[in-house]
Amino acid sequence: MIKVMVCGANGKMGREVLKAVHNDPELTIVGAVDVHSTFDDIGNLIGINPIGIKVGNNLKTVIQETQPQVMVDFTNPQSVMNNIQTALSMGVSPVVGTTGLSETDVEEVSKLCEKWKTSALISPNFSVGAVLMMKLAQEAAKFFPHVEIIEMHHDQKLDAPSGTALRTAQLIAEKRGYLQQGHPDEVEKLKGARGGDLSGIRLHSVRLPGYVAHQEVIFGGIGQTLTIRHDSISRESFMPGVLLACKNVLNANGLIYGLEKLMMQ
Repeated sequence: MIKVMVCGANGKMGREVLKAVHNDPELTIVGAVDVHSTFDDIGNLIGINPIGIKVGNNLKTVIQETQPQVMVDFTNPQSVMNNIQTALSMGVSPVVGTTGLSETDVEEVSKLCEKWKTSALISPNFSVGAVLMMKLAQEAAKFFPHVEIIEMHHDQKLDAPSGTALRTAQLIAEKRGYLQQGHPDEVEKLKGARGGDLSGIRLHSVRLPGYVAHQEVIFGGIGQTLTIRHDSISRESFMPGVLLACKNVLNANGLIYGLEKLMMQ
């Protein structure tokens, strides 16, 4: 079995990962860490009897004591790079779902993988449906080059636009390149009303209670529009992708960016 530890174990996503890994016969939880840990048993976090593994508060110590092969990270943009560097330097392969990483960060992780000869996987979204949405949007862009993206998340999300929206725009831009959209003389009466801009693609972020993770990719053509939408109703939707990554990251050569790289093999 593959030995897994979870970073950010006290969070909502961390608990879901703990539960999913615990229930998978090919994986085993050996450790967990959270900076806000009160040293609870993992079993208490996921609603089962204690399993004898407590959540630590120091990543390096937990790795040394538990010797995991894979670290799943759902923490925050401020700590994720340090977590990745620590894991890679200690021979542990990170599976990272924390968003907010820049292109420079991703390039640095790739170099760290080479330096430490350890693999890693980073994905802006671990939902299989969301990955399919991104790939379908990329294909649609060949026929509908005019497109805008609206992403909707819960109001506690720290980064905007979401990593999924950015990745979607990047994939579309790979197909169609830069395109100036809208009227060349349009005026924003309120700054930001037209959203962010990536290669001419407008990205809009909504943050409200009640949402989990949702995205619409809206294409416009002559006399028609096409909308591709994905909704994550609960955090469980991300778990099949996380488990897939845990089972495959050790066989990777360096950094894998995007769950689609595994799905489309």
